[in-house]
Amino acid sequence: MNAPISAVPLPTPAEDLVFGLTRLIDLPGLTAAAGAPLGAEDIEAIINEAERFSREQLWPNAQAADRHGAVYENGVVRVPPSYKESYRGWVEGGWQGLPAPAKHGGQGLPQSLWMAVQELVCAADMAFSLCPLLTAGAIEALERYATPEQAERWLPRLVSGEWTGTMNLTEPQAGSDLSQVRTRAEPAGDGTYRLHGQKIYITWGEHDLTRNTLHLVLARLPDAPPGTRGISLFAAPKVLPDGGRNALRCGGIERKLGIHASPTCTMLFDGAEAELIGEPNRGLNAMFAMMNAARLGVGVEGVAQGARALALAENYAAERVQGGHSIARHPDVARMLAEIRATTLAGRLLALEAGAALDRSRMAGGDAEAETRVALLTPIVKAWCTDRGVDCASLGVQVHGGMGFVEDTGAAQVLRDARIAPIYEGTNGIQAIDLVVRKVVRDGGAAMRGLIEEARASDARLERAADTLARATEWVLAAAARDPDEAEASATAYLDAAGWLLGGWMLARAAAADERYAPIAAFYLRRLLPRAEARLAEIEAGDAVLALLAP
Repeated sequence: MNAPISAVPLPTPAEDLVFGLTRLIDLPGLTAAAGAPLGAEDIEAIINEAERFSREQLWPNAQAADRHGAVYENGVVRVPPSYKESYRGWVEGGWQGLPAPAKHGGQGLPQSLWMAVQELVCAADMAFSLCPLLTAGAIEALERYATPEQAERWLPRLVSGEWTGTMNLTEPQAGSDLSQVRTRAEPAGDGTYRLHGQKIYITWGEHDLTRNTLHLVLARLPDAPPGTRGISLFAAPKVLPDGGRNALRCGGIERKLGIHASPTCTMLFDGAEAELIGEPNRGLNAMFAMMNAARLGVGVEGVAQGARALALAENYAAERVQGGHSIARHPDVARMLAEIRATTLAGRLLALEAGAALDRSRMAGGDAEAETRVALLTPIVKAWCTDRGVDCASLGVQVHGGMGFVEDTGAAQVLRDARIAPIYEGTNGIQAIDLVVRKVVRDGGAAMRGLIEEARASDARLERAADTLARATEWVLAAAARDPDEAEASATAYLDAAGWLLGGWMLARAAAADERYAPIAAFYLRRLLPRAEARLAEIEAGDAVLALLAP
């Protein structure tokens, strides 16, 4: 019989991350094979320092920052006062350059390590964390597609944190359908372009933390073909090299459910000077080249909000006395806390597994198997981890009872903040369709079958869930062949089943490597893993959805 969860000292999130990086995905071995060895002691030191920065600089101010929010006045956006000191600490610590190329001032460290740092920062203050996350995305796009001269001018400033970066994709009429992008890029005759148009939902599009921001913008050239084939990528700085203000501005910020301190801007381009990035009419290629990392980053946000919900809920449950003892000893509260801990840990380790695959795929010479694995895992990590983040945040409110529904405890803020992650960077419905229609169908299910068998072989307790997902895989392949709409109708349930199985796989591996994880793994495998099996009937009833759409 397994010991009660409370009988075994529980690792902290930082300890989980060190364990996952060093023992589950073997980052030291991975980096040694790549010729840039990174020892376990180095990894632990980086994680511990990131945890210290997050705890000291961000956690104490997160609620006040949320209450202050981002403020828009006369085209100027001011963020919470505490963010200035926090961002200064971020820059001085060299955190922005952790995954960036060394030739541009970065440290060139693995993506999986950056994801671990991201989790700690995001758990401390999600709104703050979005600024460096977007800058990292801009760095990656430029590192891969900018000319050497452009990279020399821009990347050192972004890598150091002197500048921030944004991604300008969405327009009022073009949400997920980027073929509808209307922003124009007119040639200026000197090799530069002038941008005209409007972008919405631009995270950290305007703020007062840095003097300059480099905007990456999707736009159309005058002779561009219609649809997504006619979209190009441009870079437009807020401040031009001569010190003058570029012809772009923030037209307002959104009033949002959560992430109040992160300015979500409407950006107006009124003839803004810009430079082409990459080849004409191939802007989406440049943007999608960084999508795996970006979507994995959003998956990590779901994990992070689960971690924050757990920290608040555990502290409250330990201190709240009802019936003569703390509510943490009530079985139903213990159930909720265990569910938050188990699903958050499963997501944390699954994200690191995907990060390791991304690192392997980027090694010299590439790794085709790793590329296939990261492509398969990315939509699962993005969608399953963010859905679980919302679930965990909701459970965190429930643990607090009435105090969770008021703002003072902070539990409500976690739920408000977490809710955006299943929406942006491609909604979770889009992730599910991507998984089924592109990733599973593309190779006839071969990669997914291999992953299922790998999970099955790791622990006998995973066998029934593995059988379920194997059956579901054959069903979606057959459905896609006879009616793609039917496969899409069941895609979300299929992705969810995959997430529960793969989360169990990660916890089974953790328990095999360290007995401290055995109790929480047992709880997950007995209480939560059956949810994968429960989705099978839903998957096989895709026609019930289509019946509602019949004319």
